[in-house]
Amino acid sequence: MPFVATEFPGLLVFEPFIFKDERGYFFESYNQKLFQQNGAEMNFVQDNQSHSNYGVLRGLHYQLNPYSQTKLVRVLKGNILDVVADIRRGSPTYGKTYSIELSDENKKQLLVPKGFAHGFVVLSETADVMYKCDGFYNKASEAGIIYDDDFLNIDWKVPAQKIKLSPKDLELPSFENCMNNFQFVTL
Repeated sequence: MPFVATEFPGLLVFEPFIFKDERGYFFESYNQKLFQQNGAEMNFVQDNQSHSNYGVLRGLHYQLNPYSQTKLVRVLKGNILDVVADIRRGSPTYGKTYSIELSDENKKQLLVPKGFAHGFVVLSETADVMYKCDGFYNKASEAGIIYDDDFLNIDWKVPAQKIKLSPKDLELPSFENCMNNFQFVTL
């Protein structure tokens, strides 16, 4: 099975089947039928891509309902630590974090459902990250949590002095004070 369940309801790791030979490799990075057969039904409407240097940390971000987004995150080049925090009130994993290394070598992808704050930090010299979204960007619904929140206590695997953040990300609130209109719904 190309999907690996996590302890977080709805949060899946997608490990595509990779066909390799002397010419290189081929794999389907997304197949709607395969995702639907595994209970991951969404209609992706927007692709985003970023290029970042070592230590760049983007996050923790999310959009509030009704503009929340499910994301399918993968790395085209390089290596990142991808991190999510469950912010769905009533979830058995509410307030807990999950992290996974995604790289161009392991080709793993993280399917991040609505109700998770998402961020990543670049572990390689540079990284190109792409993610699909099932909702359009909506500036008015932007929200986030500060990367070094004491309650979440995330180990970003990069020395603090090497982390590079945008001015906007430096001003994000704590987990305790973040805007949140998510409720856990049994899947």
